[in-house]
Amino acid sequence: MDPRELSDQYASFSMISSRTRIVLLKRLACLFSGLTLFGVGIALTAIANLGLPPWEILHQGISRRTGIPLGTIGIITGGLVLLGWIPLREKVGFGTVMNVLIIGIVIDITMLILPEESGSTSWQWVAMFGGIGLVGMGSGLYIGAGFGPGPRDGLMTAFARRGYRMRRTRTIVESLVLVTGWLLGGTVGAGTVFFALGVGPAVEYFFHRTSIVPINVKTRSRT
Repeated sequence: MDPRELSDQYASFSMISSRTRIVLLKRLACLFSGLTLFGVGIALTAIANLGLPPWEILHQGISRRTGIPLGTIGIITGGLVLLGWIPLREKVGFGTVMNVLIIGIVIDITMLILPEESGSTSWQWVAMFGGIGLVGMGSGLYIGAGFGPGPRDGLMTAFARRGYRMRRTRTIVESLVLVTGWLLGGTVGAGTVFFALGVGPAVEYFFHRTSIVPINVKTRSRT
């Protein structure tokens, strides 16, 4: 082979590798920044004390019963949910593990730094809507990074691949989680409704503007 041709091929290979590394770094940046924003957002909604999404209601209820910080309960619960992936033969991605660890850690740190809800209604709603926005932005970033779903989302997609309708399965699971969390002392309120209505559009908005790895959102929304 002509040495110049070999040199050209090597240069071409190096260029592709460099581009791949850059894309990987961008994906990692989106993953970690997304999970961090998600954790801060959940912490804000908890501090607002106006109502949480179903899984966080459960986490809060257990936290209030045990005294274990909210984020730490989320890590424990996420780990237990991952155990449910084993019989379903669901593959655990790097992003899945980071989802379990980082969000919970960020929630606990944020709730230590930020002041507790002080009775100001204005502050409560600012924290609530700010939290919803950050959760939507964070979700769009880490989903678009393409490193694997969170533990709870992966559970739902695993059931969907076995013929169960995702919407129905998710509704049943999250309803049970919400009721259990409420019975344990978690906060259900207007914020729960606003979160349910607002987080979907927020995720979609940021996903389409930050996604690095193409994902068929339309297919997922119909399951």
